[in-house]
Amino acid sequence: MTAELRTIHCDQFIAHPPQAVWRALTDPELHAHWWAAGDVRAEVGHRFTLDMGQWGHQECEVLAVEPERLLSYSFAPGTLDTTVTWRLEAEGTGTRLFLDHAGFDLDSPLGKAAFEGMGRGWPGLLRRIEPALDAAAR
Repeated sequence: MTAELRTIHCDQFIAHPPQAVWRALTDPELHAHWWAAGDVRAEVGHRFTLDMGQWGHQECEVLAVEPERLLSYSFAPGTLDTTVTWRLEAEGTGTRLFLDHAGFDLDSPLGKAAFEGMGRGWPGLLRRIEPALDAAAR
């Protein structure tokens, strides 16, 4: 029996250049303003924990880095066993940010609940990046 795996796909235009959006994904202080506190760093093999509040601390490990273009990390190994991948593409004077959160096991009650909840939650989180960058620029 194989698990049915699913991916959440989102994209958001952010009126800041890729360099700034990259900082939002990789600078721990800025990252905490729009999503979760944690020692995120763009270094393959770096292990960090995100404080997800009521959902607890989630372990992560950086899997791939292409500065200002791609960041991928495991998310919640041992429980969700998913992968978060960010891709940045310059678009005019801003950036199109793509998110793929992959590997949800829909045969598992936890996986199915996480897929549904995060599927609803990710678009709102992505919309928080631009205001966080605006505030940091002030």
